[in-house]
Amino acid sequence: MLCGAALLGFASGVNAQVNAEQVLNIGRNVLSMEDYMLSIQYFNQAIKAKPYLCDPYFFRALAKLNLEDYKGAEDDCTLAIERNKFKTESYKLRGFARQNLGKDSLAVEDYDKGLLYNPEDKYFLYYKGVALTSMKRSEAAEEAFGKLLRIFPLFDEGYAARGRMRIQKGDTIGALADLDRSIEISKNSVNPYLVRAQIEVSRKEWDKAATDMDAAIRLLPQDADLYVNRAFIRYNIDDYFGAMSDYNYTLELEPYNSAALFNRALLRYEVRDLAKAADDFRAVLKYDPDNFHAQYNLGLVELDRKKYREALSSFDKIAKRYPKFYPVYYAKAEVYRDMGDMRTAMREVKTGDDLVRKYVKNPERNPLDRPKIAAGKSRTENATPNMDEGEIEVMDRFNQLVTVDHGSTQQLTYNEKIKGRVQDRDLIVELEPDLILSMQEEPASLNPSAGFLRTLQDFNSRRYIAEKIYLSSATTPLSEEMATNLFKRSEYYDGAVAEGKARVADFLGLGIARTMLKNYPAAIAALDQCVDKDPQFAMGYMARGYARQAYAQSIGRLEEGGKVDEELQRRRQSRALAQALEDYNQAIALNPKLAAAWYNKGNILSSQGDYTSAIQCYTEAIGVDPDFGRCYYNRGLAYLRIGNKRLAFADLSKAGELGVLPSYNLLKRMK
Repeated sequence: MLCGAALLGFASGVNAQVNAEQVLNIGRNVLSMEDYMLSIQYFNQAIKAKPYLCDPYFFRALAKLNLEDYKGAEDDCTLAIERNKFKTESYKLRGFARQNLGKDSLAVEDYDKGLLYNPEDKYFLYYKGVALTSMKRSEAAEEAFGKLLRIFPLFDEGYAARGRMRIQKGDTIGALADLDRSIEISKNSVNPYLVRAQIEVSRKEWDKAATDMDAAIRLLPQDADLYVNRAFIRYNIDDYFGAMSDYNYTLELEPYNSAALFNRALLRYEVRDLAKAADDFRAVLKYDPDNFHAQYNLGLVELDRKKYREALSSFDKIAKRYPKFYPVYYAKAEVYRDMGDMRTAMREVKTGDDLVRKYVKNPERNPLDRPKIAAGKSRTENATPNMDEGEIEVMDRFNQLVTVDHGSTQQLTYNEKIKGRVQDRDLIVELEPDLILSMQEEPASLNPSAGFLRTLQDFNSRRYIAEKIYLSSATTPLSEEMATNLFKRSEYYDGAVAEGKARVADFLGLGIARTMLKNYPAAIAALDQCVDKDPQFAMGYMARGYARQAYAQSIGRLEEGGKVDEELQRRRQSRALAQALEDYNQAIALNPKLAAAWYNKGNILSSQGDYTSAIQCYTEAIGVDPDFGRCYYNRGLAYLRIGNKRLAFADLSKAGELGVLPSYNLLKRMK
């Protein structure tokens, strides 16, 4: 049993000094759960208590890095280094932040500093090589990667990074050898497939490129940009149906993907599905009104549809912005000719001819407007006739499909982990989250149990504590204001406990606040006292059940010293989950209408693989609340696990009807 005043939280003044290490450890655990905003609150508390410590700044920097606050991460690392210049991870993290800020030379300085202390560190060498590649210092990058791969000959990411560097310096043969080696070592890394596909596209080896894109999509099936690029490849091997399918699926994933809309419009234009092509071009212009490329093609489509006023409207917009773009005058002439206005048509032709004649006579004095669009972007600009690398020149190659630069070939991820948890990057089907007692109302509408909500309404109406208690999703993020308020309320309840004046409601409030702050041991200790004072208090058991459930899930996320006793960890998790089930059972015994308790119990059993028992729990919850959408969803998943597709389809369909959006995606994949 977890107990003791030290676990109930931390107060102000002297106690804050004593508990700074505890607060830091809680913050690290919260960081391991990827709740970065809340972890920063904990690190702030630790810094306030002991500003001379290095670790709170370092871990706050790591949290900021994950929030893409690279400047904040850089500054915090500097503060950490000022307090302990021998903590090499601070140099690594600061270097990584600086790379993302475009400060590659400063990043290399940090990596060199770290390599003085640890000359064979894998990621110092790796990040240094990437930074040098960005600086186009190919020889120095080659040296860094060479050392890296001599020490770590099975490091697949190292070969992929060196492959990109060798492409940059024109060594395609060497690049392909590195990419092949990377894939040979690990077939589950997406970058090598993407980079190799780029080389194959440049060589017009379309079939090979298609095979590599297929592999990348298997690894990242929800990445819309990959489908756009595979469609481009399929188009070039005359697989129009496959290309169209890829664009359609991209737009299911991202309805506002302008590259997919634009390319699908071009394909529809090519097969003479003019009405739908016009719709797609208009959609592109809705999201990107300055897309010159789409505006011109829309005019051509409307001309073919004999919608002359609409065509002229598009061409006039272009002529107004680019008055020296001569093809638009020939297009306008064609419109006027088809309308029977030959005089105006001839005038437009003369305008175009004059622009060309002046340009030929003196190109420098009479330059033409030659708008360009960067590949994969909706960008226009007045430019010189010289085409920049990576751009599509509208003047000469107007109807070319665009592709999208994929971020994973350009961006790094910070590979050093402070925990032993491996994230699964493949698409996974997850249970809808548990329900918790919370001081923060869930933004979305939720009515999991009218009976239990009446219990909450009664508790709130009696004003036992200052805050209202809600039933919310366990994944509802904390606002910064709410986190600050929770720390204050925790200190208030701690004071009541210390003075011996705490009531049952105070222990409940303290337990809920600590649960929301992810300080699960402290929450359990408070809720122990809550139910000890009132063994008939169903809300206390419900709150403690979730705290124990969440504590079980958090066990083992943070590795101390890099070593974990997996058997001990498994036993602790099993014991905590068993205790959570006992609490839910007790809550249900006191109030059989607790749909939320049935639901959370079902989630535990489902996660343990006991799908039959989980289905029984979900069925009980649905019996209490027939509109419990997420319960239908989770029961549908359980039916799916035991092979009953008929009942799974029925539950998932009902869940979708009740607003659980993942249901429709899963139903489509099942079909």
